Amino acid sequence: MKNFHFVFDNTSKSKKLKKHISKRYKNFSVKKSNVIIVCGGDGFMLKTMKKYFRYNKPFYGINCGLIGFLMNKYTFKNLNQIVEKSKINLINPLEVKTTTTNNKKKSFFAINDLSLFRQSKQTAFLKLKVNNQILMKKLIGDGVIVSTPAGSTAYNLSINGPILSLNSKKIAITPISPFRPRRWKGKTVSEKSKIYIGNIDPIKRPVAAVADNNEIRNVSKIKVFINKRIKFKLLFNLKESLIKKIKSEQKRKLNN
Repeated sequence: MKNFHFVFDNTSKSKKLKKHISKRYKNFSVKKSNVIIVCGGDGFMLKTMKKYFRYNKPFYGINCGLIGFLMNKYTFKNLNQIVEKSKINLINPLEVKTTTTNNKKKSFFAINDLSLFRQSKQTAFLKLKVNNQILMKKLIGDGVIVSTPAGSTAYNLSINGPILSLNSKKIAITPISPFRPRRWKGKTVSEKSKIYIGNIDPIKRPVAAVADNNEIRNVSKIKVFINKRIKFKLLFNLKESLIKKIKSEQKRKLNN
């Protein structure tokens, strides 16, 4: 018998689930729990994972949102048996280090992806480097996304970026509405890579960095890399593993 700590989003579906669960299970403290049960959608799961990652507990999601890519199906019955049989998928996040135009620095994690957007009517002028090699001297467009395998089926896929297998050991760099070079599709690089993005014209053409639920405006430069020391533990039942979900999206993309 496992001890669960339940976390609920503030939606009608999550509140309904909370009523059912509170009648059947005790809500242990985070420290005394074996598993953190997250009841909400993907965005709420990302927020909760980063809030509680320091406790080194596995997360089991129950989908009360729309897509639920990081979640399992909605249920409140037999949770002990279901969680006991679930498999752990390990996710290493991106570590993002930003510097703004007034030289303020901030670091944070991105489980899915980092998006760099223009924040004015002007297109962004970006310089991209991978390790010590220049990948793109001047990318003109709406921005760029750096995605983990776990996040490659999210916004990255919607702009025709590649779907990365969970064990691919790759990072996807995908342009957002590139104007020059117009047909550049981006690049897939090793997870050991360090990616540097500089804003060539930060005063006239400001950009904002968005990573999961973090946003930093007026960014002048960014360093992005996979942090292998941090491992988020996501639990999935046998029919809904993250690996299977990604493979399903890969097949769907090939058939379209």
